[in-house]
Amino acid sequence: MTTDALILFWKALAVGLLIAAPVGPIGLLTINRTLDQGRIAGLATGLGAACADAVYGAIGALGVTQVIDWLVGARAWLALGGGAMLLWMAWRTVTQPIATQAAPLPTRADLLRSFAGTFVLTLSNPATIVSFIAVFAAMAGGGLQSLAAAPMVAGVWLGSALWWLGLTTVVGTWRHHFSAAWRRRINLLSGALLAGFALWQWSGLLWGNR
Repeated sequence: MTTDALILFWKALAVGLLIAAPVGPIGLLTINRTLDQGRIAGLATGLGAACADAVYGAIGALGVTQVIDWLVGARAWLALGGGAMLLWMAWRTVTQPIATQAAPLPTRADLLRSFAGTFVLTLSNPATIVSFIAVFAAMAGGGLQSLAAAPMVAGVWLGSALWWLGLTTVVGTWRHHFSAAWRRRINLLSGALLAGFALWQWSGLLWGNR
């Protein structure tokens, strides 16, 4: 790896870490699943978002204008679908029973569903579409060859993945200190916030059309 590629990798890693760090709907889902199902389920949830970040990073780095134009044009439909997913996840979070015993290890199908859910949800976020592609297009200088873009995509994925690994490790370490009553309160709060994120995402469509 050349010096320029290494610098680009570390810049992308920092960007991936900074984009993943703010606690939004994905962070809430990751924390909630770690508390309810354990560290592995929470990590699978976070890695779904990390892979979606890497997809947008690749699109921005390679300067695939056709894909970028389609994503920008489809923001409204993606926002509608993403908001609907958030409302469904909010309902699931509020209505799911609180385990009073140690949760069994999640199955491979459970982990795949956790991963796929946040992967699709992150891809459908209109703010991610615009900001993420703009940042990486600027870093790439208008488009890179596939081999040169690889350090950037790897960096953003690793930065995002490191955040989710750290978050799930901390939450997983403390999950046994929360009683069933406290976890119920956390679920209710998480569900309300997820529903709020969905309504905020939909309200952006109304204000954007005025």
